[in-house]
Amino acid sequence: MKQLLNTLYIMTQGAYLSLDHETVRVEVGGELKLQAPLHHLGSIVTLGNVMISPFLLGKCAEDGRSVVILDRNGRYKCRMVGKTTGNVLLRQAQHDAVRDAARTTMLAASFTAGKVKNARNVLLRSAREADDADEGARLRKSADVQADALFHLKTPRDPDHVRGLEGEAAAAYFEVFTLMMKPAERDALPMNGRNRRPPLDPVNALISFLYTLLLNDCIGALEGVGLDPQLGFLHVPRPGRPSLGLDLMEEFRAFLADRLAITLINRKQLTIEHFEPRSGGAVYLNEKGRKEVVTAYQKRKQEEVEHPLLAEKSPIGLLPHLQARLLARHLRGDLETYIPYIHA
Repeated sequence: MKQLLNTLYIMTQGAYLSLDHETVRVEVGGELKLQAPLHHLGSIVTLGNVMISPFLLGKCAEDGRSVVILDRNGRYKCRMVGKTTGNVLLRQAQHDAVRDAARTTMLAASFTAGKVKNARNVLLRSAREADDADEGARLRKSADVQADALFHLKTPRDPDHVRGLEGEAAAAYFEVFTLMMKPAERDALPMNGRNRRPPLDPVNALISFLYTLLLNDCIGALEGVGLDPQLGFLHVPRPGRPSLGLDLMEEFRAFLADRLAITLINRKQLTIEHFEPRSGGAVYLNEKGRKEVVTAYQKRKQEEVEHPLLAEKSPIGLLPHLQARLLARHLRGDLETYIPYIHA
């Protein structure tokens, strides 16, 4: 069983990371702020003006530990890893599957079904908890749209048909997203539909930041089993786009990222003071907000759930790895179909 290792997030501007024997030293202004054993770390993520020594980068590459560079707003810049590992025959099977229109369609439908089913569960849970009957009805109506998409995903015609169903389900989901927030928080943290690149309101800024953290974990999981995160099925491959990473992330968006965002807002762990406006109408989490979100995300990853297919308990943070393993087994021909993770 793979061990869930920690991710070290460095968000303090001007920080310097260096290698000290088998530990990473974090200094700010020449003052030691943190020293952590490397064998406890699965990856290092930096945000903004953070420097890393060449010796530490080399050690991380040697150990297979990824180093992810984000800008101050949490937008992805690059990912550094060591030499390519894994079975080349698995990656060959992945490429063969992408060229097979029928298999591409079915895998795209599987990833989408996982996303839509988990979104439906989140909506129904919120409908049960709603104090307002009309709002509960609207949430259930959106859940019905998800159910209709699931029905049609059983017989997908082609990848474009799948993408169309995903788009319709996502539109209905985000149309009622704010109804999952407490009424007072909707006024304090308004949301103007789903927008990104850049996010134009606090809620979209929060969701986009969580999606970035989740995507990095999914890419790492795929690389860990030897798959190419750039070559996907639902998301069309494009230069620089981690298409398979985005595919895998779909089934985790609602119950992990979106639900965590709603919890942070409803518990007032995030307020308008955790965000800052930028030029052009953009809104981003500030440093205090990013730290709050990263801490909550790391705690959430430590929680254990029962994997319905594997019939074993697992930390939530290991679910992308388990699903990547199942995907690899399917591509090798050991499993007839790829079954997405469904969170009860």
